[in-house]
Formats: sequence, C-alpha cells, structure tokens
Amino acid sequence: MSEFRLNRATKEWIIIATERAKRPQQFLGKSEKPKLPPFDPHCPFCPGNEKQTPSEIYALRQRNTVPDQPGWRVRVVTNKYPALEPAEKMVKITGKFFRSALGVGKHEVIIETPRHNQTFAILNLKQAEEVCLVCWKRYLFLEKDRRFKLIMIFKNHGVTAGTSLKHPHIQVIALPLIPASIRHPLEEAMSYYDDHGTCVFCDMMQEEFKAKKRIILENEKYVAFHPFASRSPFETWIVPKRHNACFGSITEGEVKSMASVLRRVLRKIHDRLGDPDYNLIIRTAPIKDTLEDYYHWYVQILPRLTTPAGFELGSGVYINTSLPEETAKFMRR
Repeated sequence: MSEFRLNRATKEWIIIATERAKRPQQFLGKSEKPKLPPFDPHCPFCPGNEKQTPSEIYALRQRNTVPDQPGWRVRVVTNKYPALEPAEKMVKITGKFFRSALGVGKHEVIIETPRHNQTFAILNLKQAEEVCLVCWKRYLFLEKDRRFKLIMIFKNHGVTAGTSLKHPHIQVIALPLIPASIRHPLEEAMSYYDDHGTCVFCDMMQEEFKAKKRIILENEKYVAFHPFASRSPFETWIVPKRHNACFGSITEGEVKSMASVLRRVLRKIHDRLGDPDYNLIIRTAPIKDTLEDYYHWYVQILPRLTTPAGFELGSGVYINTSLPEETAKFMRR
C-alpha cells in the first residue's frame, strides 16, 4: 500500500508509491549519452573562446597568464543572457493591484574546468575544492552588496535539468527579494524552533544517524543521505554537522570538506545511474538571517529520473516511485 511521508523541515507531504515502486537499478540511464570531446571549438566556455563571453570577473589562473585568455583553471563571468541585470538601485513600480519592479540583480557563471567533458563527478579532489572555494568566495563578495537579500548557487546538469550549454558550469544569482518558495521553508523551520527549541535540520540529521537506513556516506564535517520524505528517486541532501544557517559563514576548511563529500556523491550518481541529468542547489538562509539558530544550510541534489506530472503540479504533493531506504542502500554498495 502507498505511504504518505512528511518532510519535517519543509512540511511537504510526499507519496511513496510502493505499488509501482521501482528497484534502484531500474533507474539506470536508458539511453547512452553521446561522449563529449575535451574541447569544442564552438563552445564559448572552452579555452581560446574567452572573447565570446563577457569579461571575466574572477579566475584561478596559471602564473603569467592574463584575464580573458587561456591559462585559467576556474573562471567566473557575467551571464551573457542574465535573468537579472545590475543597476545602481532597485526601483519599485507600484500600482493599486498589479505591482512590479525592475529586474535588478546579479547573474554570474562559474566555469568549473577548461575541459569541455570534465564534469564535477570526475574532477580530482584539488579541482573540486577549487570550484567550491570559488562558489564560496563569490557568495562572500555578493553578500556585501546591500541591495541583495538572497544569493542562490545552483547547477543544472543535462538538458532535462535546464542547461543550455554542455560545458560544466555553475550559476550564481543575487536577488533583491526573497521568493515565497524560500520563505515557506524558513517559516516552517522557525515554527519548529519555537515549538521545540532546536533546529529541525539538526534533529533530522540526528534521527537519520539513529535510523542508519538512508545515510550514503559521511566525513568529519558532513553527512549525505536520502531524506525520509524524498520528493523524487535518489534525492540527496548533504548537510553540515556543525549548525550554521549560511553557506557564506563556513570556514575554508569546511568548504574543502564539502567538496570532498560532494565529489564522492556525484561520482556515485554518475557511476551507479549512468550520469543522469540533475539539479544541484545550495539551500542557504537569506543574508539578513545569517546568524539565526532556526535554519541550517545544506546542498540538495535532485536527479532528473522522473517527470512531475499533473497531480504534482496541481497538488504540490510529489509521488516518489522508489523507497529512500533502498536507493540509499544501492548507493552505499
């Protein structure tokens, strides 16, 4: 019989459809992805094509190399087609009912590697650390801008995940507002803290340690697990063991430790599931809530193994056709 499960952190109900549940190995990629070359002359993110992007904002480079030329290891540029654009200040346009504002913000692209076909899953540890350190440094830089209230760092891997360029890259968007989809989990976390006096994410992590069913791996500073109420097959959370509301508030050592776990998790997804498309999001508190006790930042990975349909879109209740206990066991092996 199917089962409703509640995510205590978000108050989202999930249906685990046991009647039509698939075995973990059934999610292995059905079609072979075309192999990419290490260099694509038509890709604006490949070395030698630096002039096809806006000027670089930041980069990790080899010695004696200059901006907007080859020789970089990780490169940051403004998105050529940004969702939001920088401006001196946010100008609100209000009406009696219909309200709008100028699309002010920042939209950056972190090009993870010079190699066109080298995804995060197959980076070596030093490369993975450098990519995560650049994400962290861009967060620290953007949070100083008083116009911005929320900084989102995310990665779309594959066409079904929303990527338009195959070269491995991460996006950073700084917003002058906090969307309702972000406010809701914050309010739920605050309500839990008011009722229990503890952080719901810390409690969730401790309960996962007790259950010993859904944890994939851990190191000294992080634990990766498939949540009890996973919204889709193989949804993975990477949660820091030290309570902290904000990604920008962690130490350089914690960034490197995160890179180690993230690389291992993505490598498992790559190898076990045949390199599926996925979305990766760093869930962090808004800038003004950096020091709050009720929230806890984490990394969410959502492999695109199923497609939300009418029921999910209409009700907001996701149907998961796999058991998190079984998918976690499959990933641990």
